[in-house]
Amino acid sequence: MAEAPLDLPRVWVEFTDPADARQRFRCDLTWLTSSWTCIFGAGCRGIYADRPDDGCCTLGAHFTDKADRRRVAAVVAELGHDEWQYHDLGTATGTKDDWSEKEDGARKTRVVDGACIFLNRPGFPAGAGCALHQHAVLTGAPPHTLKPDVCWQLPTRRSYRTVELPDETSYLEITITEYDRRGWGPGGHDLDWYCSGSPEAHVGREPVYRSCAAELVELMGQAAYEELVLRAEAHLAAVKAVRARGNRALLPLLVHPATLEAERR
Repeated sequence: MAEAPLDLPRVWVEFTDPADARQRFRCDLTWLTSSWTCIFGAGCRGIYADRPDDGCCTLGAHFTDKADRRRVAAVVAELGHDEWQYHDLGTATGTKDDWSEKEDGARKTRVVDGACIFLNRPGFPAGAGCALHQHAVLTGAPPHTLKPDVCWQLPTRRSYRTVELPDETSYLEITITEYDRRGWGPGGHDLDWYCSGSPEAHVGREPVYRSCAAELVELMGQAAYEELVLRAEAHLAAVKAVRARGNRALLPLLVHPATLEAERR
């Protein structure tokens, strides 16, 4: 299996947000209990075959709002030449136009030499990878507090919709699921490789809900995350029971197929 099918069977759980009774979470346990992990620099092929060292940084990152952009601007002011390969270019005039640009009316990180301006290329003394992420590690800050929203959320996706009930009441539904190829829009189908569905990336030591705990708390809130943990643990206990009975026919209904394929390999 090259990648898991986009419309794979999924196990969903729903619960009311402990912090706000007017909204409910709808969480994809198939994704959140999978063994996906970021393998940048450790086998990642990149989204384009001719740029394997870029990971998913080739296209740059669109900002969600002004606060997202201001957060990155604050980090730009802290980055040194020894941390950021494109420091001189990204600070040439001291404005956001040095390190960001507009595309179809939306502001995003600037693309330089074929990839995001914040991506340090192989051979840079500080090492290849996102300068923002590396700065977070260097200073002891959680990486998601310094990077653009889309960068730290991938490949988990949060979306919203209003659910209308028969009694003419409604609630806000917040979905937490896998950011698969379709999350990139129509062009997502043209990516040469994508990690969330690839067995090559399902080699983490912890399930996603644990390895990405900080990001999920940011997306959901602490109380809702704790509710998710209870349900994810129960789901893993059910998977363990199925495995113990040797009933492997049920596993594709309970476990992400890329995780199963990674185990088989």
